[in-house]
Formats: sequence, structure tokens, C-alpha cells
Amino acid sequence: MKKANLGKVIAILITIAVVIAGALLVKPAEIVDGSSMYSATLLALFPPLVAITLALITKEVYSSLFIGIVLGGLLTANWHPVKAFDYVLNDGLIAAVSGTAGIFIFLVVLGVMVALVNKAGGSAAFGRWAETHIKSRTGAMLASFALGVLIFIDDYFNCLTVGSVMRPVTDSHKISRAKLAYIIDATAAPICMIAPVSSWAAAVSEFTEGTGYSGIELFVRAIPYNFYSLLTLVFVVALAFMNFDYGPMKLHEYNAKVNGDLFTSGKEEHSPEREAENAKGKVIDLVLPIIVLVVICILGLLYIGGFFGVDLWGGTENFGNFTGAFGNTDATVGLPWGAIIALVVTVIYLMARKLVTFKEAMECIPKGFNAMVPAILILTFATALKNMTGLLGADVFVATLMDSAAAGLANFLPAIIFIVACVLAFSTGTSWGTFGILIPIVAAIFEPGSELLIIGMSACLAGAVCGDHCSPISDTTIMASAGSQSNHLNHVSTQLPYAITVAVISFVCYLVAAFVQNAWVLLPIGVVLTLGTLFVLKAVTNKKA
Repeated sequence: MKKANLGKVIAILITIAVVIAGALLVKPAEIVDGSSMYSATLLALFPPLVAITLALITKEVYSSLFIGIVLGGLLTANWHPVKAFDYVLNDGLIAAVSGTAGIFIFLVVLGVMVALVNKAGGSAAFGRWAETHIKSRTGAMLASFALGVLIFIDDYFNCLTVGSVMRPVTDSHKISRAKLAYIIDATAAPICMIAPVSSWAAAVSEFTEGTGYSGIELFVRAIPYNFYSLLTLVFVVALAFMNFDYGPMKLHEYNAKVNGDLFTSGKEEHSPEREAENAKGKVIDLVLPIIVLVVICILGLLYIGGFFGVDLWGGTENFGNFTGAFGNTDATVGLPWGAIIALVVTVIYLMARKLVTFKEAMECIPKGFNAMVPAILILTFATALKNMTGLLGADVFVATLMDSAAAGLANFLPAIIFIVACVLAFSTGTSWGTFGILIPIVAAIFEPGSELLIIGMSACLAGAVCGDHCSPISDTTIMASAGSQSNHLNHVSTQLPYAITVAVISFVCYLVAAFVQNAWVLLPIGVVLTLGTLFVLKAVTNKKA
């Protein structure tokens, strides 16, 4: 047996042994109404942690996620194999597919649009334009960052749109796909978390009862203290200007610059077949479909939220209310709603321009679908794993921990909340689920209307973004891989050192925040710490080089 395969087998066996040992050591809860004996215990977080560990060790994301799902089913069913299979199939995989079907449609439609634009020559024309207007690697990275900042409405939409538009530009400047994936991921969730008009702001607003603030008011007040989101944006810009990398990303960027290998693994895993370049294509043939997609998707989100009248949920209170409509919308319905209309408009436009025939347009449908199959599979397995974690009561376990920590650690609570949110979001792969669990707990800990409550809420939101950013099973991380057409585990392993660096700096800021309680003092300190850390890392990296 090859050493690599032997190592993978050993890793799996060790992981299984640790889980069994943990099951024996953790005190089981009393079984009530057929619930799991491990419900709301430490083992509730084991399935995602096992899946993440195996994925990083074995580099096999599908098998690792599936092992995590099966482990979650076994723990939920108290090791009963037939019941476990039922949980895995019905509560895990089937629920995952039905719950994310709208995002699957959006993914496929976007894949089809990319194939269409490539066929029409729009991507090639944009690449030629970029070569004359974006003349450096730094410029290409900053352009990708700027586009990510502009698309602040929704993180899914951000990841896939920025990736589709900027791939030809970053490829021409020999920027690795892992670096593009990081730039996309580092702007998607963080920019949505500091944009008052976004699907994320709407989601946060749903959980703010008992805080002494309205939903949008609390969100806006929390923005200056959201150190992880703000410092991540500073980190990306500074890294582009300083033109250096560290950790696994350094190898990917070296291979891209010196060897012309954008993937390091040597193959393009998620991309459709390359089309012969259509010389008649123009930049407008890429830009116009993207603009149409952006505009109609925003209108779709507003429509689903009731901005134009009676919404899908039967209410009329959001008529003409922009913020209220976003608070009531559903991205899994609004995004595919807009994407399908945009696809029809794009097909008609490209046919009218005589860049593609009807037959060629229809041939792009399976090509676009095939390009998104890996992302759909990973998203399905990751969502199923989240479902298993929910069945095991991970939220109850974390709530208990937070209540016990609140007693004697008041001044350190923001830093503790940040760490707990990071761990929970990393383990479950969901930032929305994390602040859905933690915001009511934070609201109960602090005095309503106090500045410390704002800091605690910000720590919760920042930690949720951080854990989501790091997690291999996060939907946003998966979308960033799909948008950049990067190997998913390459993306995860290369961005982890960057995300952890900003997380440590943010943790320091939250340690001080409870004593200072002034964002306009703390934020400049955080920026200085970020830039100082990068200068030190660059000096160390240059010495090693």
C-alpha cells in the first residue's frame, strides 16, 4: 500500500477511535422521547469536527463529509444502525437537497450564463480589455476586491459573480485560483456583515428582540465594533499592495507566477470545457449580462420580500419599505427567480447579436450544469452535516457554556463570545445559524441598551463571520471555491493562516473593548496591529526565502 493511502487509512482509524473514546467518556444525557443520549453534550460538535479534520488530512472532501454525516446519524440514533440510516437519509441528505434547491438552481443558471458568455466571446474580450487597463497583479487583486465590495447585497451572489467576472483578469496576471478564492471569500461575508442593506443585515434583525434596539439600529451600531469584518478588508488591500504571501498560499502564488500553474494540483477541477474564442465578442457581451443579473436578482429579492405589494408569505406591511423587504426576503427563492429571467434575457441578447445560435445556447445548459456539480455535491453534504449537528443539540450545549461563562467574566465576555462564535460557526459551517443561536443569549447577558451589549453583539457577529470564513463546510467557502473554480481544499488550506491572523488581532481588540468601549479608538489600533503584523510577517518570509 502506498504511504499516502496508508496515512489516510490511519487517520480515519484514529479519528474513529477518538470518537468512540469520546462517546464512552462523555456523560450521556437522559433519553427523553427517543432523543439522543448525546444531545446537548460535547459530542454534538464531533461530527463536523471529524469531517473537517479528515478533509484537511486526507484531502478527500466528499468521503470526509459523508463520514461526518454518518457519525452524526449514529450519535443521533444512539448507535442504532437502521435508525441512523433513516436520520442520514431523511433528516440529512433529503432535507439538505430540499432546503437548498433554490441555491442549486442559482448555481446551475450562473454556470450556464458563464458558458454562454464564454461561447459568445465576452470573457475573452473582457480579458483583452483588462490586459490594457489592468497592468499589474496588484491591480488585478484590487479590482477583484473592489467588485466584491460593490456586490454587497448577498454573499452567494457576491462569490459567484465576482469569480465569473474576474477569472479571466486574474488568470492573465498569473494569480493563483487559490488567491482569487481567498479574495472572493474575504470580501463576500465581511462586506455583507457591514452593509445595512443586505440579506445578512436582514437576518440579524430577526433575532434582536429584548436588546433595547430595533433590528437595523442594532446592526448599524455594531458595525464599528465588527473588528474581524473590517480588519479582513484592510488585510486584503494591504496584502495586495505589499505583494507577498505566507503559509500554503506562498507555494500556490509561486507556482502561478513562475510556472504558470494556477492550481498547484496541476488541473482545473471545476471548470467547463474551454470554448474556441469568438472574435466577434465584445466587453459589453460580458458586462451587460452581469448587470442584468445583478439588477433582476435585487428586484427578485425585493419582490419576494413584499416590496412591490403582497409578498409570498401573505403580508403587505413591506410595500415600498426597502429595509423591511430585505428583512422578509428569502435568498433561496429570490436569487433563482432573478437568475432565470436574466438567463432568458442573456440568451435573447446573444442570439440577437448573432454570437450564438439557439442550438449552441441550449448546448451550454449541460456544460454549465457539469461545471457546478462539484459545488452542488459539497453543498449538499455540508448542509446534511449541519442538519445532523442541529439534531444533536449543539445550540443547547453552546448556550449552556455561555450561561456558565457569564457569571464571573463580565469584562472578558466580548472576547469569550468571539471565540465561542468562531468555534460554533467553524463546526457547523453556518454564520447565520451561529448568530441565530448566540444573539438571544448575548441579549440576556448584557443590560439592554448598553454599550457593552453592542460590543457583545459585534463580537458574536464577527465570530460568526470568522468561523464561517475558516470552515470547509461553510456554504460561503464552498461558493468562493466554485466562483473561482479552485480546488475546495486548496482554498481552505491556503486561506486558514490569513483568517487566523485577523482572528487573533480581533480577539486582542475584544479583550480591550470591554474596558475602552470606544470603537473609534479601538478600530485604528486594530488597523495598526494588522499592518504591523503584515510587515513582520513579510520580513520573516523574506528572510526564509
